[in-house]
Amino acid sequence: MAEAITDKNVVAALRPFVRATTPMLDALRESDPLGIVRRSRQPGDADLDGVDKSLKDKVLDGLESVKVPGTEAWSEMDIEARTDWWVNRVGRFTTLVAAIPGIGGALADRLPIQDALGAASQGLLLCAIAAERGMTEQADRVRLLAAVLFDRDVDRALAAGEGDGLTDAEEDKATAELTEELDESTKKHGKITLKAAARTLWRFGRALLALSDELEKRPRGRFYHRALGMLPVVGMAGDYFGERSALKRAAKKAVQWMESQPA
Repeated sequence: MAEAITDKNVVAALRPFVRATTPMLDALRESDPLGIVRRSRQPGDADLDGVDKSLKDKVLDGLESVKVPGTEAWSEMDIEARTDWWVNRVGRFTTLVAAIPGIGGALADRLPIQDALGAASQGLLLCAIAAERGMTEQADRVRLLAAVLFDRDVDRALAAGEGDGLTDAEEDKATAELTEELDESTKKHGKITLKAAARTLWRFGRALLALSDELEKRPRGRFYHRALGMLPVVGMAGDYFGERSALKRAAKKAVQWMESQPA
């Protein structure tokens, strides 16, 4: 019989995970695939040279109205709206990657890969929501993930790394391994590519495999999503919609947890 997973084990896995989400979220937050932020900040952009001034102003005003990080519209959004943005926009990417094992139908569902990727997706988005609400301390985010994903009320001192069994060097190494793809992509391309982001999410999922017995506790989709996910080929669609539903449940649970904490 496998040994029971303790709070110490959970914290040892989550501390590097939480640290690694920071560069990942920064990349997702600062990504500007259409040049929206760049153009709205640079009225003299060569792309608009020769355009009538009044039309140029309308174009730039339109760019500023697009709700992405870095625009005026984003700065005017309240916390709830930003939370929805993270869930509905970035969440589509993470849940799609998390649903990929569903192409194998029931066989993939017998393995912990699906749950590991789903938990990684939820953990990443929960850290984003925490950041939008001003929860910056690593220990607080560790406790948040432990509560939402594993139904554990972890002691804050333990969540801060006191007695988790990891040395600083070991935690630094584990974090660096999780963000290796991001670092290589930045050096090679000057940005984080979609491929690097997807591979990093897979690394996040593998890091949570150490908690495999706990992964079934995470928020899940509806029963009919899971039933569809058992079928070959179309199982990917079932898993995708199931992960989307689960992510919304996780976000709701996270907000409730944060609001219940002392100021």
